[in-house]
Amino acid sequence: MAPGIADGILFTDQYQLTMAQLYFRRDMHEQPAQFDYFYRTNPDYGRHQAGYGVTVGLDGLLDWMGDARFGPDELDRLRLRTSSGGERLFAEDFLEWLAINGDFGGIELDAVPEGRIVHPHLPIVVARGPLAMAQILESSLLNQLNYPSLVATKASRIAESASGPVLEFGMRRGPGRGANAGARAALIGGCDFTSNVGISHEVGVDPQGTHAHSMVQAFMALGLGELEAFRAFAEVYPDNCILLVDTVDTLGSGIPNAITVFEALRDAGHDPAGVRLDSGDLAYLAVQAARRLDDAGFADVPIVLSGDLDELAIWQILSQIDDEAPRYGLDPDEVKRRLVYGVGTRLITSHGHGALDGVYKLVAMEEKGAWVPSIKVSETPAKVPIPGPNSVWRLYDERGIATVDVIAAADEHPLADEEITLHHPYLDGVTRTVRRSEISQAESLLEPAWRRGARVGPTPVIDELRARRRADLDRLDIGVRRLVNPHVYHVSLTSRLKQLQHDLVAAAHESVG
Repeated sequence: MAPGIADGILFTDQYQLTMAQLYFRRDMHEQPAQFDYFYRTNPDYGRHQAGYGVTVGLDGLLDWMGDARFGPDELDRLRLRTSSGGERLFAEDFLEWLAINGDFGGIELDAVPEGRIVHPHLPIVVARGPLAMAQILESSLLNQLNYPSLVATKASRIAESASGPVLEFGMRRGPGRGANAGARAALIGGCDFTSNVGISHEVGVDPQGTHAHSMVQAFMALGLGELEAFRAFAEVYPDNCILLVDTVDTLGSGIPNAITVFEALRDAGHDPAGVRLDSGDLAYLAVQAARRLDDAGFADVPIVLSGDLDELAIWQILSQIDDEAPRYGLDPDEVKRRLVYGVGTRLITSHGHGALDGVYKLVAMEEKGAWVPSIKVSETPAKVPIPGPNSVWRLYDERGIATVDVIAAADEHPLADEEITLHHPYLDGVTRTVRRSEISQAESLLEPAWRRGARVGPTPVIDELRARRRADLDRLDIGVRRLVNPHVYHVSLTSRLKQLQHDLVAAAHESVG
């Protein structure tokens, strides 16, 4: 395989190309179309559920779109494809069209900016452009938005549940090179650091890490012992000395040996950076580690917890510390204050909910200069999309808290009337009435992201993306942010758009009746 062939414009599904050729045959390929990207449900991890999502991945998608095009190598590969009857699958005239037009220069994207809080059924990215190329965009767009958004959502919940800094270190268990996108998403979603060195340098965050059990094992195998391993690590990294203390016996040898090394560091003018607990009853061990470090005069030394952590495990650990610490004369808040959390597998794989059900649906076609809404009819109500073109708004109540996201017609403002009836996106008869006087702000969520073959505006820096998430969380009701059984945040349609949806569904049924 030629270098990069799988990462460029052919990073798509076969059916996208076969549909594009069909559009070409029927002279529909350059007809303007609109597709909306959205997801249908928040992640449900079984014992706990997300009440919101965090959108991430747009930056990588735009980078890919800037480079992706049908060049000679890609076209030669397509010339080799044959049908089951032995004929060429892709005709030469179609490939010649792709050679001239096979890039994303004709596509326009509007999007909810990366790092923002989003909700089911809300259009997050709107793509408009020639039907064939807008169709070919689908698979890669979904790939590059769904997974990072899933990880960022998980990271946000973990950061919300933690009492201190969070380190992502899931690279070893990540989905191939997707671990890079996952690490970046985790940083946007709320992790303070990642062990992924490349991504850390790319986004301007210091990589962080400790050492593995194998370091201690190597010294033990050579007859040097755990204490000598700790001393060696401290000698090389005197100002960054975090010792993993559970290779042999956490309380019997690990903590005592760490204290011995820390005392030597202190005498040499260095501050120990912490101990790490990776197995066992982490709440109990954290309390005992804090107790023994305090007794040795290291009351401010951090305690790093790791080992299959996620938001629910962290919540349970902190709850146990509330009960455990007073038994040993410790203030629970002081123990929790010094905790640092290392999260790996359960974050990078979004343990419990491994895929975001993001979809990319055709919602409108342009004909004779006017947009014609399109609908997909399904026996599953939740799969009936919202026709376009439309506008997307977030309404804030008198407290400045987000109260509802409204999808309206493209030329419609949700607060045009004094009283607004809002409708469930797919369930009939489920409505909500909002008075304009109850709303302090109506914010348009979609912004231009891609025009004339280039991104709009500068590439956002990581601190800006993190700030967006924090700002949105601060304006999200605490019940929606709850770890277990969160309140349902409302995404609603205006009466005008709901009626259009009904009319299109009825017309679709009549057309085949």
